[in-house]
Amino acid sequence: MLESRLELKMTIDSKISKSDVSRGVLTVAELGVVDYDVALSLQTEMLAARVEGRIGDTLLMMEHPHVFTLGRGADERFIVGDRNDVPVRRVSRGGQVTYHGPGQLIGYPILKLEGRDRDVTKYLRRLEAAMIDALAKFGVDAGRRDGMTGVWVGGRKIASIGVGIRRWTTWHGFALNVSTELSYFDSIVPCGIDGCRMTSVCEVTKRAVSVREFTDVMRASFAQVFNYDVASVGAAQIVPTPGMIAGDG
Repeated sequence: MLESRLELKMTIDSKISKSDVSRGVLTVAELGVVDYDVALSLQTEMLAARVEGRIGDTLLMMEHPHVFTLGRGADERFIVGDRNDVPVRRVSRGGQVTYHGPGQLIGYPILKLEGRDRDVTKYLRRLEAAMIDALAKFGVDAGRRDGMTGVWVGGRKIASIGVGIRRWTTWHGFALNVSTELSYFDSIVPCGIDGCRMTSVCEVTKRAVSVREFTDVMRASFAQVFNYDVASVGAAQIVPTPGMIAGDG
């Protein structure tokens, strides 16, 4: 796990500097298990770096320890059950309440939207398409629901989206249940949707699938849908702070 008290004074390694990441190349960092507050600080630093043109487009992929998050303006009444000491964080993304925890793949795209891509709805549909494509490669028949954001398998939701955009640069992102312990969703009304039930890749496929295994496929699907080439880097190239430890994803 990345230590939660790390000072995240951002310095970008030369491997992901603007001069090394040309247009059409996506830097992907798989960070393992990252404390939510650390991940939020990292996103904030990288968002500023992308807005200023110091880095290129980047996708951070990770898991979080147990946490409930509320989007900007979200209603706390959607936390309906015992929290079981799970912390709650209110953040500046869209959407209502959701749960993050072990076994769930988190993706935080830090992308500068330019030209015709400056379309929030188009961006959301692309995120959904990337997840639907990755799920199909595991034999999961997933799709959208009219008027809703996210990805569904039959009547159950398997992936949620909550994004932020600042100066047409994206942050926050998506959460897809791979081997998630779904009982934690019983404490909330997921995404503020009454009657919403969640599912996972493991529940649908009836087999063991690791977050690491799914991440490999998701990386390729994201690059295909968004039309990127991929350059993969490690945690040290994203937050090059001495003593940093990335956990297994």
